[in-house]
Amino acid sequence: MNRRYRKTIIAGNWKMNKTPAETKEFIAQLKPHAARAKWCETVLCVPYIDLPAAVKAAKNTRVFIAAQNMHHAESGAYTGEVSGPMLCSLGVKYVVIGHSERRQYFGETDEIVAQKVKAALSCGLRPIVCVGESMAQREKNLTLDHVRMQIKTIFFGVDPKDVKKIVVAYEPIWAIGTGKTATAEQADEVGRAIRECIREIYGARHARSVTILYGGSMNPQNAGELLAMPDVDGGLIGGASLDWEKFVDVMESANQ
Repeated sequence: MNRRYRKTIIAGNWKMNKTPAETKEFIAQLKPHAARAKWCETVLCVPYIDLPAAVKAAKNTRVFIAAQNMHHAESGAYTGEVSGPMLCSLGVKYVVIGHSERRQYFGETDEIVAQKVKAALSCGLRPIVCVGESMAQREKNLTLDHVRMQIKTIFFGVDPKDVKKIVVAYEPIWAIGTGKTATAEQADEVGRAIRECIREIYGARHARSVTILYGGSMNPQNAGELLAMPDVDGGLIGGASLDWEKFVDVMESANQ
């Protein structure tokens, strides 16, 4: 982490878990710990149905709420979808875009992700945009090439003034929900490549302002080692974020 130039963020991605009542209880347990989190911003990425309860429960706290997806259009005939302005009207601050599960199960491409990123920025949301490689790509030594291409596509056309509003989450697909984790050195290598790619496009000042998270089975046991890396500025936590005590343990690792 490098707190001199950028924000540390610990974000919990609940995926398709928890009811509004469970959300309220979770945030009630989390609030006192978040208040002591001086060095990191706490974000909960919750299902659509939980957003109103989460925003209400987190009001006047240091916990910020994120949606897990959004449509790139402001409105229209897109049954089942939710737009950025709708999320903003609820008080949502962040939105996850391009998670590997959205890419795998719903066919989202880098081009679609890029559209959503720009739509999020246009209405005041901070996108947490996900990139990462498959095991096959890693085994063929294509990780850095693949991630660099994702970054170039996603950031293409983004106004320089908006670059620091984008949070990049590196999530090796082979480590999501599998219990496998990239080593701290592997996570930092990809984080450094992401920052170098942004530097090539926008310059060093913009590149060092971008928060880069690691997402891929970060948990209380490995968080400290991962967060000690200079180009890992936080985590996008999956399974460990469903238990408030484990999530707090990761938050505390970021506050060391």
